[in-house]
Amino acid sequence: MSNRAKRFDGKVVLVTGAGSGIGRGSALAFAAEGASVVAVGTTKSALDETVELIGRQGGTGAAVAADVSSPDEVAEAVAFAIGEFGGLHIAHNNAGFFPKPAPLADLPFETWTKAVAVNLTGVMLCMQQEIRHMRDNGGGVIVNTSSNIGAHGRRPGVAAYAAVKAGVSTLTAGAALDHIGQGIRINAVSPGATATRMSLRPNESEADRAERLKSSVPLGRVGEVAEVVDAVLWLASEESSFVVGQDVVADGGVTA
Repeated sequence: MSNRAKRFDGKVVLVTGAGSGIGRGSALAFAAEGASVVAVGTTKSALDETVELIGRQGGTGAAVAADVSSPDEVAEAVAFAIGEFGGLHIAHNNAGFFPKPAPLADLPFETWTKAVAVNLTGVMLCMQQEIRHMRDNGGGVIVNTSSNIGAHGRRPGVAAYAAVKAGVSTLTAGAALDHIGQGIRINAVSPGATATRMSLRPNESEADRAERLKSSVPLGRVGEVAEVVDAVLWLASEESSFVVGQDVVADGGVTA
């Protein structure tokens, strides 16, 4: 096994939204590179599948169901990780909710509150619990998933999503400045359209999505989960040790 494949040997990593998409890809990649991974999400069966996949590749993982918008459940998930594997060194706060597109005037209040609760409050709650442990235990690294829709770009129909993801980008930078002196390095990654269910429009096939993005993405295609995950792992590794409070955009040039 190469040295690169062991970048996270001995580390404990918590990944939220780990039941599918970028979160599952992140969990598998961290485990493949030596970490013990705690997969967090709302659907236990999907998390168990992620852990099973980790086991098939020879890695170590555990699953815990939690709603990131609940302070108590977030605290329990972080405590579970610490209890299960003896600590917490890295966190990838990835759980997200993409509201059905609608003009702001027609956006249901319930949709707005869920977008804020999951995408922004959830990241804040996770960081609070992660940081409280890390600052008392030698530091750590946190990577938050933001989006190229937000601080970097906007488009019609997704004002709520853009607002909360812009909040994630800003919250990341602020938290990074608050806690780098305690040995906790915090950054974000902002994906563009990625090959997950979230990027599919209603009744759209993967082939339809590929055709739609061919002209709207300068690179000419949808992003692969592995391409976003590579950025996450780089931000979590010592290879990016001088990178603090940054938001790495991986969107094929859309917001260049």
